[in-house]
Amino acid sequence: MLAVLSAVGAANAQNMKKELTPEEKRVMIDKGTERPFTGKYYDFKEKGTYVCKQCGAPLYRSEDKFDSGCGWPSFDDEIPGAVKRSVDADGHRTEIACARCGAHLGHVFTGEGFTEKNTRHCVNSVSMDFIPAERTEPAARKTAEAIFAGGCFWGVEHMMQRQPGVLSVVSGYIGGTVDRPTYEQVCTKKTGHAEAVKVTYDPSVTDYETLAKLFFEIHDPTQEDGQGPDLGPQYRSEIFYLTPEQKAVAEKLIARLRAKGYGVVTKVTPATTFWPAENYHQDYYERKGTEPYCHAYTKRF
Repeated sequence: MLAVLSAVGAANAQNMKKELTPEEKRVMIDKGTERPFTGKYYDFKEKGTYVCKQCGAPLYRSEDKFDSGCGWPSFDDEIPGAVKRSVDADGHRTEIACARCGAHLGHVFTGEGFTEKNTRHCVNSVSMDFIPAERTEPAARKTAEAIFAGGCFWGVEHMMQRQPGVLSVVSGYIGGTVDRPTYEQVCTKKTGHAEAVKVTYDPSVTDYETLAKLFFEIHDPTQEDGQGPDLGPQYRSEIFYLTPEQKAVAEKLIARLRAKGYGVVTKVTPATTFWPAENYHQDYYERKGTEPYCHAYTKRF
């Protein structure tokens, strides 16, 4: 996470919203869209940080910006925890908004293949300000990530999103041998990928052990090569750790469950590249307004 210095102003540092122009309000509050190829930051290549126009929260780094040719600034990654995803009013696209103040930014798309991260945040220039690199400084990281695979990612995503302290959950694929896999490829059971979720969370509110415990309690860690009626290696139970500390926590929890008599088959594996799934897989149950068919909470700790 980046902290913006005095150029952003004391009011922004205190999370106070600035007064918007009519055009800014049309886009950021009323969820409008600026005309393509007209935005200030479309063809803009300076080094620095893009921040929310309304509250000053850091959103994107210049190194994650790329030219997609779509007519709006494009980024293949956000600052962890800075952007909130939700189902658009059209019921199909995924809207992105500032996680701090809720200002509309644009939409996020996956599966297009523009970059290795396979993600495109399509953002209105009018929703952002830019702070040059020389006027920003690194601050302590205030978010952390975890990756879990426990059957169909729709259900794991849905259950994880409810945990206090979780900022975002993205469904995707990990652990296989094919770059930028598609859902159809993963379903052949030949790529080696697992359906998984990447959880971004605030460590001042929750911690990795709490999330790992929840993971073991929202799926059946004793079922091998599947989850509920979903059978196949892509539905396996697996924790992909990002740090040695995460590995130690996962192994400790598995040992505790086995001591209680559970025949846990969950694998603990170093994380490789996490590939976000296609846009229609994100926030699936939120969009459908239904509950998971093969995930439910069962207290085990």
